[in-house]
Amino acid sequence: MNVEQIWLVVAAGGAVALVLLVACALLWRNSRRLTARLVELEAGMATRAPSMPEPADTATYVITAIGDEQPAEPQQVTAVPARIDGKLFADIVARESVIKAAGLAHGLRRALSAENRNRIRFEMKREVKRSRRQRRADLKAALRQFQAREDAA
Repeated sequence: MNVEQIWLVVAAGGAVALVLLVACALLWRNSRRLTARLVELEAGMATRAPSMPEPADTATYVITAIGDEQPAEPQQVTAVPARIDGKLFADIVARESVIKAAGLAHGLRRALSAENRNRIRFEMKREVKRSRRQRRADLKAALRQFQAREDAA
């Protein structure tokens, strides 16, 4: 690589680092806002008394009442999940994406470290030497078998 290519790689790496830094700062700011909002909501929930609705039908069911009219099913209270606004959704998605990107970057940094590159290079050299020795041994064994057949004939 020449000097221009090296500077291009350095500039690209700096740009990526700057983008990641800005994204982290924005996520940190949004997480502080979200934390403050959650504290407000928890404080509001603590002041309200929880009210549980009573079931509409508290009658007991008797087996002998099967032939009579069917008793009404008790009303079940179902909790409707609260909708989240777009900013919170975007924050959640962005956090997950940043976490995945950070994990990928960490893995790449570890995989491409000098230590790992040297270890891989060493193992490759060792494997090449082993395969060469094996090929030589196979060739010698084949030559011995050929010579044995020639001597027998």
